[in-house]
Amino acid sequence: MNIILLGPPGAGKGTQAARLQAARGMMQLSTGDMLRAAVAAGTPVGLQAKAVMERGELVSDAIVSALIGERLDAASEQGAIFDGFPRTQAQAEALDFLLAERGRRLDHVIELAVDEDELVKRITGRFSCANCGAGYHDSFRPTKIEGVCDACGSTEFKRRPDDNEETVRTRMAEYRAKTQPILPYYEAKDLVRRVDGMASVEAVAAQIDAILDGNA
Repeated sequence: MNIILLGPPGAGKGTQAARLQAARGMMQLSTGDMLRAAVAAGTPVGLQAKAVMERGELVSDAIVSALIGERLDAASEQGAIFDGFPRTQAQAEALDFLLAERGRRLDHVIELAVDEDELVKRITGRFSCANCGAGYHDSFRPTKIEGVCDACGSTEFKRRPDDNEETVRTRMAEYRAKTQPILPYYEAKDLVRRVDGMASVEAVAAQIDAILDGNA
């Protein structure tokens, strides 16, 4: 089972990918993580990528494809979850070729559909305890006693600097710009399935499981 998870930052792709890894033994292939790991490990592809990044240039499709190929060779028979790749039709075609070379195919492209205004509310309301790291939300999970951490009693809290409306809306616009070109490619192959990314983590997981198990 090889799938692509699509969705803007904050839609819950990472959470769902981690669950699929734990529950089904699938391997998450995130291009950003793979590039950092390949550079750190000094693999041939990693050395190529490092030279490009040190020049301040974008890593080419050829290098990213080579990196994906390396990881696919090590992927378990349970399959892979692609996160952050492909972003263009050329990359989508390259992925088809990489999978076919290894006797694999893409089974599903699952988009976590979100409401932009609700996603902004979800992300900008997040905060955590500065002492123990417990997570909260202004609307969905406030502290039981205002200003006091439920877990450790600390009164110090913090928010991520990029959890602000302007940044979130910029990310959404980037996602639409980068994802729009590949959806028609996969829709023509009848591979695209959409789930309600605004539902609870458990409900989203159930929707994804239904697709993977052929019940949706």
